[in-house]
Amino acid sequence: MLENEAMECLGGAGYVEESIMPRLYREAPLNGIWEGSGNVICLDVLRTFHREPRAVEIFLTELEKSQGLDLRFDKALDSLKQDLLNREDMQFRARSLTEKMALCLQGSLLLQQNNPSIAEMFLASRLNGSGGRAFGTLPQGMDITAILERVCI
Repeated sequence: MLENEAMECLGGAGYVEESIMPRLYREAPLNGIWEGSGNVICLDVLRTFHREPRAVEIFLTELEKSQGLDLRFDKALDSLKQDLLNREDMQFRARSLTEKMALCLQGSLLLQQNNPSIAEMFLASRLNGSGGRAFGTLPQGMDITAILERVCI
């Protein structure tokens, strides 16, 4: 609260001024969330693995429902299984591990739905290894009308 009050006292000049005091107060609200919610989620995942020994097994059982439906998914699932079996330095791999878990779960759910074109676009852009993880990274030639129709329902 003190940081916010100090920032209010400095006003607009404090917001744009480049001397050290206003800069420190501009950045102070960020210090409380420096690790970010993404890291907190990743640490929660690791904590769950530690507290609930069957959590990994239950999660993998859910993903295995889609095994054999798509080669890209199968490769991603195999990679995830190897990462989950390797318990060394998990805290340093927490972000990439959690990201792989989320992508595999998304892929699994899409494969189980009756919408192959949506699943294809997701798998091609997220699990194929050649695309980016951000929106707008679909490979050329994808029929995006299925996405638009799904959103407009």
